[in-house]
Amino acid sequence: MATAVSAPGKVLLAGGYLVVDRDYTGLVFGLNARIHVHVDELHTSSGVSLSEIIVRSPQFRAAEWRYGYRLTEDNGGVEVIQLAGHSSPTQPRNHFVETALAYTLTYVSCHTSFNIKPATITIFADSDYYSRQGALNSSTARIDRFVDFGVPLHKAHKTGLGSSAALVTAFVAAVLLHYLPVDTVVIDSDAGKARVHNLAQAAHCNAQGKIGSGFDVAAAVYGSCIYRRFSPAVLERLGELGSPGFAKRLLVTVNDNSTPNLWDTQIQRSEIHIPKGLRLVMCDVDCGSETPAMVKKVFTWRKENQEEAALLWATLQKGNEDLAAELRRLATGGTASTVSCANLRGIILTIRSLVREMSEKAGVPIEPKVQTELIDACSELPGVVGGLVPGAGGFDAIAMLVKDSAETVDNLSRFLDDYKITEEGQKAMIGKVRLLEVKQEMVGVKAEDVKMYNKWV
Repeated sequence: MATAVSAPGKVLLAGGYLVVDRDYTGLVFGLNARIHVHVDELHTSSGVSLSEIIVRSPQFRAAEWRYGYRLTEDNGGVEVIQLAGHSSPTQPRNHFVETALAYTLTYVSCHTSFNIKPATITIFADSDYYSRQGALNSSTARIDRFVDFGVPLHKAHKTGLGSSAALVTAFVAAVLLHYLPVDTVVIDSDAGKARVHNLAQAAHCNAQGKIGSGFDVAAAVYGSCIYRRFSPAVLERLGELGSPGFAKRLLVTVNDNSTPNLWDTQIQRSEIHIPKGLRLVMCDVDCGSETPAMVKKVFTWRKENQEEAALLWATLQKGNEDLAAELRRLATGGTASTVSCANLRGIILTIRSLVREMSEKAGVPIEPKVQTELIDACSELPGVVGGLVPGAGGFDAIAMLVKDSAETVDNLSRFLDDYKITEEGQKAMIGKVRLLEVKQEMVGVKAEDVKMYNKWV
């Protein structure tokens, strides 16, 4: 029987760089742009037996990966092997898919006898995860909500909405639901979400080659929240897939039945709100940033200037807490207006000033001049409260808080369509500016009706 799951994207509105450290928090909103994963049995001709899982992403050119799988010795888990000559030859390895598949099948193997049947896994992305520089212009470009991006996956420009975390989360949850007995993991329960979260964090960290803060996976599982990261030791003890005892260590880590719990993540869903009358929107600049290099440089500066950095970090944390508190205050006071948002605008400006200070001192373009000019220009429009470069900053999409009205959103969209970069040297930094169709999302990972995908699978 087929299963389907989706998970939202994210925007780290406040807490970039701080969220890497457990002493600080991040204000992260889920977005209604979602990654969808559909899993079904791989149907073969009568008498034909396969041990193969096919993963497809039909919105991109030649995006197909075929995997064999086997149970390793000494309880080392399930090894996944990309089959040469069968996967699309122009596509590089997909580490996030491959790792998520291996980790999830390993977890499944701990619950059932190793009788994993062949399957077809199809991945869909809502259109705002990628800039549309290659999207087809014909009437066939959009098939309901899914766009044909017209390029290979590795050539697509991401908008910075957390596609890899949403992918891994939806992928893990869909494969669990497909292979495990009913009610083993119920993803709309607290216990089920916790297991999806723990397994997705483990797989995502391994795929990206480091133990990150995990705020993006948390948003994909739980939706909008105030997030304090887990201690890296939680995942450091896992070791490598295939090493003796890995499967048991993964099972213990994901289930987390110990007292006290292994996972010390703090996820506060009730402490974050967008007030009635306001809306969170994103503006794509068709570029993207090398986030790992930026983070490395910032933390090198922090290590070399500990006293100065500690003061800046503490001041930024206070600004982020003020932002969350003001959003909560406005949410309990009826419909927000431009007048009532004066304090909110001031808090946003203070955070931006501190981010630019960090940017200058660390020598990292967290809020580059071209983004400063864009946010300032947008902030002058009627109904726009203010904006920020979210997350690690740079040249990813910017976040704006605006009046939740069609007039405000339409005016902003038209302004961005006509926006011209003032300095010639900045034109190479960003591409076509446009308003994305996303807004805040409180709901995290969820099961979907498989009938929604019948036209494409």
